[in-house]
Amino acid sequence: MKLLVTGGAGFIGSAVVRAAIGRGLGVVNVDCLAYSANLENLAAVEGNPLYVFVQADIRDAAAMAAIFAHHQPDAVLHLAAESHVDRSIDAPMAFVETNVVGTAVLLEAARAYFEGLAGERREGFRFLHISTDEVFGALGAEGRFSEASAYDPSSPYSASKAASDHLARAWGRTFGLPVIVTSACNNYGPHQFPEKLIPVVILSAIEGRPIPLYGDGANVRDWLFVEDHAEALLAVLEKGRPGETYAISGETEASNRDLVTRLCGHLDALRPRAAGPHATLIHQVADRPGHDFRYALDAAKLRGELGWAPRIGLDEGLERTARWYLDNPGWWTRIRERGFAGDRLGLAQKAAS
Repeated sequence: MKLLVTGGAGFIGSAVVRAAIGRGLGVVNVDCLAYSANLENLAAVEGNPLYVFVQADIRDAAAMAAIFAHHQPDAVLHLAAESHVDRSIDAPMAFVETNVVGTAVLLEAARAYFEGLAGERREGFRFLHISTDEVFGALGAEGRFSEASAYDPSSPYSASKAASDHLARAWGRTFGLPVIVTSACNNYGPHQFPEKLIPVVILSAIEGRPIPLYGDGANVRDWLFVEDHAEALLAVLEKGRPGETYAISGETEASNRDLVTRLCGHLDALRPRAAGPHATLIHQVADRPGHDFRYALDAAKLRGELGWAPRIGLDEGLERTARWYLDNPGWWTRIRERGFAGDRLGLAQKAAS
């Protein structure tokens, strides 16, 4: 089986590529290598005969058509996206271009390719569209989102992902493309670009800089270790039903303040700080505009139908993540050398400075 993975040099995409190659699946990784992509994430599979990398932009219709024609994939896992909420506040049109227009271009290329398939290859083809719980908006203190929840996006990022979800489903219903949509909660783990909360905390702590915490830190997220997410996506690809949506949850909620404090505790154990506990570096900054209070997902459908469940608990995942960043300074130092200073990006960061 050969998979076409878009965004395979990114954080989640590279985890999917590594997991798929580990299962003996062929992978064609299509990535335009935007700022957060990193081919070092794929060092473990570089040179493997099952792996092919193609640098291309999903907005390029001719390139997408050529990739389908040449590589003849059996399935698509569409992960390529602009994904940082703060940056979407600064530059919303970039998110519309990639997440909405790019998805439509890819869907059209997949449809043209699918219509030329026959027999078992046509029957087995799948287009897996990977999305986020942020399309549902915010929750109060109780309850969880499910596959049936209404869309209510708050940021340009989540609105662009909501639009791409609707496009994927429309190509399924109108053109018969066998589309499956997944919605996942916040991912974390090794190889995450250092603009997201957990890497920001780790690198700030390593360097003894203030650790930024938005507002009062009461916002709650459902956290999913990236390798668990990759395994969930491969389970959906193997056993999921076209036309369905599957929520993927780590089933572990934590407020931002609790998460940062727990992460500081792991750093205290792994690399004690002479000046005192890392938590003393926590510093409140101006909150993000439109900051949703709480996200949580109910993964009962995925558990019941496909038998998937997360394997890595939050504390184990945080310890593994912190250890990876401590053990791999070259990875994030090279990102710094490309011009990333190590702070959170976007409008909220500017407002706090």
